[in-house]
Amino acid sequence: MQRTAEVERNTLETRIQVRLNLDGTGETAFKTGVPFLDHMMDQIARHGLIDLAVTAEGDLHIDAHHTVEDIGITLGQALAKAVGDKKGIRRYGHAHVPLDEALSRVVVDFSGRPGLVYEVDFTRARIGDFDVDLFQEFFQGLVNHAGITLHIDNLRGINAHHQAETVFKALGRALRMALEPDPRMSDQVPSTKGSL
Repeated sequence: MQRTAEVERNTLETRIQVRLNLDGTGETAFKTGVPFLDHMMDQIARHGLIDLAVTAEGDLHIDAHHTVEDIGITLGQALAKAVGDKKGIRRYGHAHVPLDEALSRVVVDFSGRPGLVYEVDFTRARIGDFDVDLFQEFFQGLVNHAGITLHIDNLRGINAHHQAETVFKALGRALRMALEPDPRMSDQVPSTKGSL
């Protein structure tokens, strides 16, 4: 079964295209106009072994808010489409990832219910030109449209770039675990309810 998706989302503020393959090798292609977000999405793909291509045209002359949020929304839609009915997946995934002095924990549940707990206290407000407040908007859009529960905790860190990178690497690892086929589940949905 091909676990792939292509989603296009167009609004008056942004035009977003996302292509992904959950059973990929971590190949990426990004053209969003938001370089630091591209760098972070590259971490998801490479550590999650997800092939991911994202293109975006947004109102960056105002700021990056709409573009970042809408990329999260569209990525969430593509993730939900690619995972399908969730039969045979592990459902839950978690990872702790360090980078020098920084350490983050990410836990994900493909529950069908959107939920975000986001505990990241960045040591500065901007990483280069990127406003770190936009990460929460990205993740909220992602969980709302992927139908996942996501807990993100930066446990420690001094360098804000390291804090962000550990979060996104841990997300990639947690997604990889949750989406991995479970040979003991075969075609079963991992829920006592019978559906997610």
